[in-house]
Amino acid sequence: MAESKKYEITIDVATQYLPEQSAPDAGRYFFAYTITVTNSGTVAAQLISRHWIITDADGKVEEVRGLGVVGHQPLLKPGETFEYTSGCPLATPVGTMSGSYQMVADDGLRFEAAVPEFVLAMPRTLH
Repeated sequence: MAESKKYEITIDVATQYLPEQSAPDAGRYFFAYTITVTNSGTVAAQLISRHWIITDADGKVEEVRGLGVVGHQPLLKPGETFEYTSGCPLATPVGTMSGSYQMVADDGLRFEAAVPEFVLAMPRTLH
């Protein structure tokens, strides 16, 4: 049981609709999301890559994979945090994102840190 606590990443997400970058009449809704990645384990680990699954309200799914996040591959010592903000365009006023970060611990172990599903929603569209 103690072994699993060595490799533990906590992820918190805050989202925001950006009306100034959106064009609802043209079916373009733009959202910002701020993610806080915290190494809550006992071994330093580096975020190597990301995998996103983005789903709009029509059920259209887009997968995005890439190295790092916003141009960084942060190395997080135990207790350290990395925060970044990125954006996501949708064709509908509501959608979801989920995914994972591929991590490499200082001892060479590769593991995934799951990003729980979160909702992107234009204000006053969810009741």
